[in-house]
Amino acid sequence: MANKHRNDIYGDLDKNQPSEQPPIPAATVVLLRDRPDGVETLMLQRTSKVHFGGMWVFPGGRLDADDYPADGNADNAARVAAARETKEEAGLSVLPENFAWFAHWTPPPGRTIRYATWFFASPIETDSPIEVDGYEIQDHEWITPTKALARHARGEIDLAPPTWITLHQLSLHSPTSAIMSHLHQQTVRTYQTRVSQRADGVRVALWAGDAGYENSDADLPGPRHRLVMSTSGFIFENNVFQY
Repeated sequence: MANKHRNDIYGDLDKNQPSEQPPIPAATVVLLRDRPDGVETLMLQRTSKVHFGGMWVFPGGRLDADDYPADGNADNAARVAAARETKEEAGLSVLPENFAWFAHWTPPPGRTIRYATWFFASPIETDSPIEVDGYEIQDHEWITPTKALARHARGEIDLAPPTWITLHQLSLHSPTSAIMSHLHQQTVRTYQTRVSQRADGVRVALWAGDAGYENSDADLPGPRHRLVMSTSGFIFENNVFQY
């Protein structure tokens, strides 16, 4: 598809219809630490052997049955899963009670495998070496959100839209304490993604608040809350929510 960005993870538009197959619950945690160059977050590069192969992500994965408490609360299970996956993927121990839950992402139908993902953030003070398994994760880096976004713009790294939007939000605040305060105070933002295509052929991810969201019409004038996924790069258009 000529007008599809290489990191446009969403399926064909004709498949973006309601699906009887529910997405798989998953969770991720954005780890934050202060350094002289600014706030850094831990990013992991997935191997080609797994889903989203080659992409840079935050630690995380699907919820396991053992993550659920006796009452079956999925929000609490997501916290446990994010902490467990961080230990498994990076060798770091984190405490779920320190997490700020700030977003929940659900992709549209159109992919064989879909994940509905809780996004948490947590401060961490560590110089411990990161231990990746070489199977799911092949590389890692502590990096400032601004640098990660710049590398993506130059085509040096691959980022899925939810990761890109998260890095964009993180880049607007500093230090870590300010980010955590902002995320704790923010209402959990729910992204039920819809994908449309503008008249010029560029695909757009739409979220609640965008004028074109309800009808999946990217050309409707009005408020904007969207990610334009042109082949030349991602552009976030938003005049609805404060990030």
